[in-house]
Amino acid sequence: MKHFTGGILNSIEIRFVVLLLPVLFFLVSCATVDPRKVDVELKEEPPAQKTTSFTEALTKLGMMTEIYGTEALRVQSKDIADNTGTAGATGGEIPRDVTEMLKSTLNSIGGKVTFIPYNPAFIQNQMVTGYSTFENKTIPDVVITGGITEFDRGLETRGNNVDVGAAGDFTGAPKWAPSTTVGAEYSEGAKTGLASITVDFNMIDFQTMAGIAKMQTVNTIRVSKAVSEKELGITLFGPTFGLKGSIKKVQGRHAAVRLLVQLSMIQVIGKYLMVPYWNLLPEADSDPVVMAALKKSYYDMDEATRIVKVQELLFIQGHDVTVSGEMDQGTLKVLQNFKPGAKTIDKDLYLAVFQAVPITDEVLERRIALNKAYAAISDVTDSVSSVQDTQPQTAEQGIPEESVEPSKGASEVAAASPARAEEKKPSKEKKTGGSVKEGLGGRMLTDDEW
Repeated sequence: MKHFTGGILNSIEIRFVVLLLPVLFFLVSCATVDPRKVDVELKEEPPAQKTTSFTEALTKLGMMTEIYGTEALRVQSKDIADNTGTAGATGGEIPRDVTEMLKSTLNSIGGKVTFIPYNPAFIQNQMVTGYSTFENKTIPDVVITGGITEFDRGLETRGNNVDVGAAGDFTGAPKWAPSTTVGAEYSEGAKTGLASITVDFNMIDFQTMAGIAKMQTVNTIRVSKAVSEKELGITLFGPTFGLKGSIKKVQGRHAAVRLLVQLSMIQVIGKYLMVPYWNLLPEADSDPVVMAALKKSYYDMDEATRIVKVQELLFIQGHDVTVSGEMDQGTLKVLQNFKPGAKTIDKDLYLAVFQAVPITDEVLERRIALNKAYAAISDVTDSVSSVQDTQPQTAEQGIPEESVEPSKGASEVAAASPARAEEKKPSKEKKTGGSVKEGLGGRMLTDDEW
């Protein structure tokens, strides 16, 4: 019996060796396993346009300035840098200078917003060469100042580990095996860290070089990094086989700063022009500074002006109303969709209509059509006034006054306009002290100006 058992073991050893030799030969001959032929493949990607979660919002902010008819805003910026000094100490973990980020952000808005770079050395050199002078140069209205004011590392660090293992001895293992142990082990570990970056921006009046009250933003973003490792080992009668993997991810600090810059410019430009910019941001609440300014503008308007403003808003939204300055049945019917039973335009109704304007190409087309109608009416009115001023001289020359027909041209243009504003042409109010010049927006007023 003992001789028979030994024969079986010898047979197993022979089979094992016969199977093991081809495997070893395959592994040695395989280029992916041969240590002498180690290689790594680089992943190549073509260049792509940089887009963020605020790229579309910046474009729509420019469209919003045109839809709401704000005044033109010319913006200049100072150098925006890291005021914490961390960029130098950490080898550029955060950007040293974000001025170019700010320039790209402001220049991407468009609409009624124009970016004016600050580069006196360039202008001076151009003047020396005779290529340019100060003629036809655009003067800024406001200047943006600011910088990275906080970078706090290690705000929170967390770690966790899991280790599981099991092993057993088999008494019936072959004698040629180095060990009688069979086992398995698994381990997993992870570690996360949290940091915080804050940027401050302020808006300054270019003429007075004084800060504009409440035209500032302070935004913070939290950035994370994480490390994870996993390991699996199996032991079979001595030999151990294992798999191990690790990964480390760091949220880009420079990309996070760009997000802060873009969000801050949407906020500060939206505040200054008094537009509901928060409708462009995900899950954002209304800005109390803008809402307070809109409430003040509501109380500053008389009843006819309020009706005209609301009728303009309703028309560009796609409602078939007449911009007449009178509360007709058509206007009242549409307003009751916003507030059932409404008879007049109160503060809440005005704010609701103001914030309900969609920022789309269709709404922009209706705003452009409305502006063209106003311009046509203005041109006809100016022409009629000019004819009326010279009419006595015309009468002396024997030309019949009826041939002028001053009212006919105005009525035809008004009837052809999409707003059908033949009943009463809304006047463009020119207020002093930097108040709203035209349209529905404009720069913020100081308390003295109100």
